[in-house]
Amino acid sequence: MNSSEKNGAFFLSKTPAKILLDDGKVFKGFSLGAKGTTTGELCFNTSMVGYQEILTDPSYNSQIVLMTYPQIGNYGICSKDAESHKIQASGFVIKDLALYPSNFQSEQTLNDFLLENQIVGIYGIDTRALTKHLRENGSMNAIISSEIEDDQQLQKKLNSIPSMEGLNLVKNVTCKEPYKYDLNSTNKYKVAAIDYGIKNNILRLLNRYNCNVTVFPANVTSQEIEKFKPDGIFLSNGPGDPAAIDYAIKCIKNLIGSCPIFGICLGHQLLSLALGAKTFKLKYGHRGANHPVQNLKNHKIEITSQNHGFAVSKNDLPNDIEVTHVNLNDDTIAGISSKKKKLFSVQYHPESSPGPHDSEYLFQSFIKLMNE
Repeated sequence: MNSSEKNGAFFLSKTPAKILLDDGKVFKGFSLGAKGTTTGELCFNTSMVGYQEILTDPSYNSQIVLMTYPQIGNYGICSKDAESHKIQASGFVIKDLALYPSNFQSEQTLNDFLLENQIVGIYGIDTRALTKHLRENGSMNAIISSEIEDDQQLQKKLNSIPSMEGLNLVKNVTCKEPYKYDLNSTNKYKVAAIDYGIKNNILRLLNRYNCNVTVFPANVTSQEIEKFKPDGIFLSNGPGDPAAIDYAIKCIKNLIGSCPIFGICLGHQLLSLALGAKTFKLKYGHRGANHPVQNLKNHKIEITSQNHGFAVSKNDLPNDIEVTHVNLNDDTIAGISSKKKKLFSVQYHPESSPGPHDSEYLFQSFIKLMNE
């Protein structure tokens, strides 16, 4: 959907576009962002706000994001809100685009942001119907195109796309070399953050909690981390199937017991795999900013921001690992810990970008572990 300004008014080009799902279902609409064709696993996010953070979250690498909220783009784009240096999602699906962003910090429109990043999207479809279809049939691969009209041609192209299961996407988003993230040189705690697709706000929060952070690439070895001699290790979020990242699992397994470990999302899954548990793919994932989680230690309910398509199996968790949090929507594991091994992890985003701040205390728990 390209917009042009003429005599103070905006006009939208009505270039036809369609999205075809792996099961043959087709939804027709209009081109959003760049014209062309894109593929990826289609997943839905129920957040009402936070579209910029969602698009730039490395956890969405190679996925087409469907927003369930009907109007998107109404507060524009602000560079300081980005979670990485570019849009990570492979495509974007919305119902309506707000043409006039209302935000004093806005630097550009959502459509211009998509164009700048050459992201193909679609608007003008019944996103609620599409969400219901995914909820009933599960997440699946999809293709968006504003240039190919023939469904058979689209299906042929879609058939060549691999399934998310068994896919290592971390290699697409991790840093290539270690780097320091330290906005305050007087910070006390020396933290090694392993980057599986780390978000900017996680680094900001670690820094705010007095951590001097050095970020390491996902293929770092346990020997390199031990040589660094950190006070604590942080395992980040990221995309893809955790079971496919064997080198990360091996590294974490060797590091358990060396110093406190805190993992979130993919980091939580990798830590669980390193402990001997197994993971499985959820039917349609957990993606949104209002997922209820119960803290089993104090029985309080936390409203959390989540973004994952895999979860840890309860059946294979070692006996010495305690389940600390559960997702109240489907009773899946949302957190684990081991006092003896000085580690804990959660299956959600305590840095809440976007989302609530109910679980920010977990960063304080990490600091407490490093003080012991």
